Amino acid sequence: MSNNSKILLVEDDQNFGDVLSSYLEMNDYDVILATDGEAGLTTFRKDSFDLCIFDVMMPKKDGFTLAKDVRELDQNVPIIFLTAKTMKEDVIKGFKLGADDYISKPFTSEELLYRIQAVLKRSAKPERQKQEAKEFTIGQYHFNYPLRILTFDPGGANESKDKLSPKEAELLRMFCMYVNDILPRSIALKEIWDEDNYFTARSMDVFVTKLRKYLKKDSNIEIVNIHGNGFQLRILPEGE
Repeated sequence: MSNNSKILLVEDDQNFGDVLSSYLEMNDYDVILATDGEAGLTTFRKDSFDLCIFDVMMPKKDGFTLAKDVRELDQNVPIIFLTAKTMKEDVIKGFKLGADDYISKPFTSEELLYRIQAVLKRSAKPERQKQEAKEFTIGQYHFNYPLRILTFDPGGANESKDKLSPKEAELLRMFCMYVNDILPRSIALKEIWDEDNYFTARSMDVFVTKLRKYLKKDSNIEIVNIHGNGFQLRILPEGE
């Protein structure tokens, strides 16, 4: 996707912050670095940003408090938390504060880029919704989202039809919107299940398994688990 998005990075480790800023700038993002929560809030007030990335453990004002303050100023700017913590309680607290994603250190630079791209896509949702199709072609399948009907249609033969449940249809629609790209688990859980926790994550796994069964007649389609990120609906060109 087109970059040139403006990112506010708030990270108290100056060296790590500098490295991260340089890497993101190499990938055409415009990055402003602040090294504590108070400086981050001051910077946010002075400028407009497409995305915020906040370390959780910081002096003067931690990332959670900073996110809460930012949310009072802007309900829509996407926020990604960086943290060394892996406690479920911290993750849940982050999402309750309106986080769009949560990355545990250490992480690869490629993972961060994927997540930034996914969150920025989601933040462009009003524009996206205007263009959103109601029907999708998925390889040899045709998916009518309003009717929740998935038709296996090789060569226009209408060989079989399946009526999907509401959640199956919602999840397949999201896969179609992110086709050949990573659908972050956290985004799907928040939009379809309204919360991201262990139980909803297991529920999503069940629905992904169901969708795989529906789509198994076309060997060029697969739903791949991207470890630590989410899932990817891959559609290969015919003959590959």
